[in-house]
Amino acid sequence: MKRLKRKKQHVEGHGNGIIPRETDIGKKQKLTEIHQALNCDPVDIETLRRAAVSKGGLLTDELRRKVWPKLLNINVFDLPPKPGKDVRENHKDYNQVLLDVRRSMKRFPKSMPAAERAILQEQLIDIILDVLKRHSQLHYYQGYHDVAVTLLLVVGERMALAFLDKLSNFHLRDFMDPTMDSTKHILNYLMPILEQVDTELHDFMIRAEVGTIFALSWLITWYGHVLSDFKHTLRLYDFFLASHPLMPIYLAAAIVLHREKEVKTTECDMAMVHHLLSRIPQDLPYELLIAQAQDLFDQYPPSVLAKKAALQSRKSRSVSTFQAFQLSTLHQRPDSVLQRLTKNPGSFSRHASASSDVAVLPRDSSVWGRGNRVVKMAVWGLSATLGAAVFAVAQTAMDWGPEVLLQLF
Repeated sequence: MKRLKRKKQHVEGHGNGIIPRETDIGKKQKLTEIHQALNCDPVDIETLRRAAVSKGGLLTDELRRKVWPKLLNINVFDLPPKPGKDVRENHKDYNQVLLDVRRSMKRFPKSMPAAERAILQEQLIDIILDVLKRHSQLHYYQGYHDVAVTLLLVVGERMALAFLDKLSNFHLRDFMDPTMDSTKHILNYLMPILEQVDTELHDFMIRAEVGTIFALSWLITWYGHVLSDFKHTLRLYDFFLASHPLMPIYLAAAIVLHREKEVKTTECDMAMVHHLLSRIPQDLPYELLIAQAQDLFDQYPPSVLAKKAALQSRKSRSVSTFQAFQLSTLHQRPDSVLQRLTKNPGSFSRHASASSDVAVLPRDSSVWGRGNRVVKMAVWGLSATLGAAVFAVAQTAMDWGPEVLLQLF
């Protein structure tokens, strides 16, 4: 197994040779750097990207509601309106979206009252259908709702709609083709990455004929469907939002490499290896894996692997538009300036509060009392800890329907 080249990191020790854990001082320094980057004019996007990728990510949901929009070039003072009442009328995907959202109960806190969860699920349906209705070239896929619910629970309905719209046209674009051909081609990157680092592991998996289907839900849901602890999901979203669209497949390679010994000691049989790999351990060292995925990307970029991944004859929309997308994020104004530029700031402020733009609500707000139930429910969404089922072949057949797997062959 090749040793990955790691960038040297300066760590100030205490003279005892032991690397200290991240301290409160380190976190405070990171917070300061993030706030300074947000207040620069134009916003210092590169610093925000480094903060999202580096250890600990963006640290809090409050920061995510400030940084994520900048990473996606979204003006929080010019959000799309809430979906209209007619968004569900005659929509070809309504029934499938409804089924998927109803089956998404495990993505919500167990202690959340059913009435509050029902409100969020209704918002989730409308957000998904609104994006699809405005972009006829985009096609719904089972697992799309896992991305949408993660956004909704962090940033609220209107901002989640803006996020999902942007991601659907860039990072997730290949998954939203009429067929799953583009998704299959992105999965094809996995084996060439493994071959570059560990030929024995690669050859073992080839002999087992396990393929890459085990990583399907990892890729198309940004791991939201397979992780039981929401904090890990959010940490990965920080990473992916600041990275190249193919970074989820590099993380998949890092996870497989991390489990090298388990794989090699398993019987060389397709069913056995698939069974092992399709169940992600919930105690993975995520910071280590994120760093390794970044190293893999730096050493074996997509341009180097494209030929082996059989992508030379197929152009990825996500990859081809990424450079332009990155450039578009470099000239954003800080929120303080954007707010002043809003034609009627007072009117906007009232409108934002009334439209569940929940980023303006403090977690210890009095709305936890008997006030507006919808606002209370929105605050629940900000502070909730979610659960998710571990993805497996049988669960795929039951939860997503066999048509998902059939399209891959």
